[in-house]
Amino acid sequence: MQRTRHSEEFKEQALGKARARGSRTLNEVATELNMPLGTLKGWLKTAKTSGAGSPMPEQLPEGRSIDQWSAAERMLALHESHGLHGQALHAWCREKGLFEHQLVSWRQAFCATAEPESVQDARASKAELKALQGKHERLQRELLRKERALAEAAALLVLQKKFQALLGGED
Repeated sequence: MQRTRHSEEFKEQALGKARARGSRTLNEVATELNMPLGTLKGWLKTAKTSGAGSPMPEQLPEGRSIDQWSAAERMLALHESHGLHGQALHAWCREKGLFEHQLVSWRQAFCATAEPESVQDARASKAELKALQGKHERLQRELLRKERALAEAAALLVLQKKFQALLGGED
């Protein structure tokens, strides 16, 4: 089988298409590029381990729907629109084909993953966990006590029946 050497430009283009494939599979992208799926997967793996995962884009994409934007492209949009307010923000959004509510939701999603748990929340969850562990231990002890009482009652019933069988009904 003949090995094909691809140029660095082709490799970067293929990686870009693979990363921005949307709902398409890697196999479909590889078929479109007329290359083996294994080669494309290898390139993606190499790029991921070498730290070239998803570089920050130079400019926002044009011609693609907003649903297909990568996280880096959304971050760039947030960065570009950060200092804008009012009419300037609306004009920027019209120019880029965005809505203000999309920027707000992207900002909230980004900040939600970046915010650390507050100290009070951590203390509250630890206290709640400790209370649940105490309740669990109490329930375990109560269950053990009831199991022992049930075993004792069963043993007494068995002894009572044996005693009655030995006496043969005499009281």
